[in-house]
Amino acid sequence: MLATLKQDHSKTMNQAEPTIDDSETAPVAVTSRAPASLVGRFWVFLGIALVGGWLDLWSKAAVFRWRGLPAQSDIWWVWEPYFGIETAVNIGAVFGVGAGRGSFFAAMSVVAAIGIVIWLFWFRAAESRWLTVALGMVGGGIIGNLYDRLGLWWQPGYPEQWQSGVRDWILWRINEQWTWPNFNIADSLLVVGAGMLLYQSFFPGQFIESAGNDGEPQEHETTNTA
Repeated sequence: MLATLKQDHSKTMNQAEPTIDDSETAPVAVTSRAPASLVGRFWVFLGIALVGGWLDLWSKAAVFRWRGLPAQSDIWWVWEPYFGIETAVNIGAVFGVGAGRGSFFAAMSVVAAIGIVIWLFWFRAAESRWLTVALGMVGGGIIGNLYDRLGLWWQPGYPEQWQSGVRDWILWRINEQWTWPNFNIADSLLVVGAGMLLYQSFFPGQFIESAGNDGEPQEHETTNTA
């Protein structure tokens, strides 16, 4: 009888012991952002800048070869009288401001290009695809206009002031009183890129991401034990 009571008591104690859940000691997966590798974003930036710069320079050469130097031919209208093609040389900056200071603008372009590269890849702004594309467009605009500022298109016989001038050929206007100064593809890239940067400044945090080895956002798993 005593043996039976001891056996029943032992069973009761065993049942009362808490069971250990294996899941409490199993590794727990924690999702976190992988450290950003900017190699992919570098190629995105460089590709946009080079293609944009090439497209600008090619279009300038083609249009000036076709329509000649400024005042050598009439406006070729795409949509008269609002949009057309007319060659011009801007010896200043935006709206012709700073005429004759082409060397200064060329130096500022170089400084801006260096600043863009530092911002993207030293301060890691390239982790944002949005900023990478925006600054790639700005870089393409800088390449196209800097080529002209350095006088690499200029030829003997052209007016001396054109040596630091930028070739323009896109004409847009509402009427004769409201005519936008002629511009080019490089100017368009600069405006679009600046607009993207302005949007980012008004709506920060929308395009934050981490770049993987291929420039795409990546995640990796780490393990944690209890």
